[in-house]
Amino acid sequence: MTERTPLLELKGVSKRYGGIAALTDVDFKAYSGEIHAVLGENGAGKSTLIKIASGVTDASEGEVLVNGTPFRFRSPTDAMRAGVVCVFQELSLLPDMTVADNLSMAGTPTRGGFIDQKAQRARAVELLKRVGCEDVHPLELVKNLPLSRRQMVEIAKALAKKPKLLILDEATSALTAKDVERIYLIIRELREEGVGILYVSHRMHEIEELADVATVFRNGRKIETFKKGARSVNEIIQMMIGREVTHHYPPKPPFDDSRQPALTVSNLSWGHDLNGISFTAGKGEIVGLGGLDGQGQRELLLALFGVLKGVEGTVSVDGRSLQLSGPRSAMTAPLPLALIPEDRKVEGLMLPMSVRDNLTLASLQQLRSGLGIDTERETAAVNEMVARMQIKAPDTSAAVGTLSGGNQQKVVLAKWLMTDPGIILLNDPTRGIDVGTKQEIYRLLRNLAAEGKTIVFYSTDYAELIGCCDKVLILYGGRITRELKGEDCTEHNIVAGALNVNPVPEKAA
Repeated sequence: MTERTPLLELKGVSKRYGGIAALTDVDFKAYSGEIHAVLGENGAGKSTLIKIASGVTDASEGEVLVNGTPFRFRSPTDAMRAGVVCVFQELSLLPDMTVADNLSMAGTPTRGGFIDQKAQRARAVELLKRVGCEDVHPLELVKNLPLSRRQMVEIAKALAKKPKLLILDEATSALTAKDVERIYLIIRELREEGVGILYVSHRMHEIEELADVATVFRNGRKIETFKKGARSVNEIIQMMIGREVTHHYPPKPPFDDSRQPALTVSNLSWGHDLNGISFTAGKGEIVGLGGLDGQGQRELLLALFGVLKGVEGTVSVDGRSLQLSGPRSAMTAPLPLALIPEDRKVEGLMLPMSVRDNLTLASLQQLRSGLGIDTERETAAVNEMVARMQIKAPDTSAAVGTLSGGNQQKVVLAKWLMTDPGIILLNDPTRGIDVGTKQEIYRLLRNLAAEGKTIVFYSTDYAELIGCCDKVLILYGGRITRELKGEDCTEHNIVAGALNVNPVPEKAA
């Protein structure tokens, strides 16, 4: 029996950035009609692999073959011509253009030398329908869409290019559960059509659900390739991080309802998104925000940080009223607030700027000396935070955009910790982060709570809410419909609350 020719093959591929090896002597094969999962921590080499495969960067050594033919992609356009299309975690959509314009970038329909707008819109409607986005108007500006819808438009844009090999980099990280199911269906349809899929994800249940074969990377090297079911989840995680995982979440103290209130919210409302929200968060308490995506969780965090205009209701911090007039008011409250945003690359970081400059952006006032910055204090504070957060970077002068996703998220967290906040608002902080970095963040949150910090934590991962939070508030339609504490904080109750139905006792379910 003759061996199949790989759709994509890497032979002895290495990639170095200066003295840093991002990939070392990697052999890799992906086949038509197969879903191949690519696994590893942030910084393991996955991103470099897919950048080489999709023409974003060139290998320092080795060879890339498509259907047995050597190729040297000098750009993503070269890769696309060979049938290789990548949907990166960092979206490539142009925000000030319409959805239809973005979807037609691979080839704009023309008529008589002009853009055929009718055909363009019809094509956009067809592509949006395929990805389950019939609710998105083709003439809507991309910047007006929520992140989950932008992600789906990005996938539709990739499908417009009719790929032979589709690379999906954390394609579901910003999606609702309904959209994830739609993506599963599309991926399986593409596999049946003979398309090869490279699937990068940190969500192990997705890998178990979809992958035919998986390859684990660690420290820029391929560790092992294996077929579905050949390795347990614990074995895979151990290969990824090079050590055994014992405790996924740090232990929680017993629930304490007598904590002194740090944050008191009364009847908070904003348009149709927030409808009379009231709750308290105690000092040293981690309060989770649960429910289906889009029920007001993000708007609540933005309102508390003073980003939204026209918010009604009252907010008190350490017993004193907080004017929701802007982020500066939040940052100078009796217990200063900090917001870790949803999209670290767009809202949390200045990617071309250095790690050092990003770290000090929010705390320049504290580092002032006279008319300037105390550079000695600044250097000491930056070095202390890099060590505390275990940020992996060549040095603090490196552009933060060159760091792995996990280390970028650590920089965002560290930037706000340098302001010494009393209340920390977190918007899905582990999205697209590997298992090892997630554990570091979980330990950090519990340590901060032990220091007396108050944390309000929105996550789309129900297991995180259960594992990290002292209590969980379930939002539905912009209202808090349930508050779960202690033993009541189970996935069963969270899901029932998210659907706004009365939970059936688990034994009787």
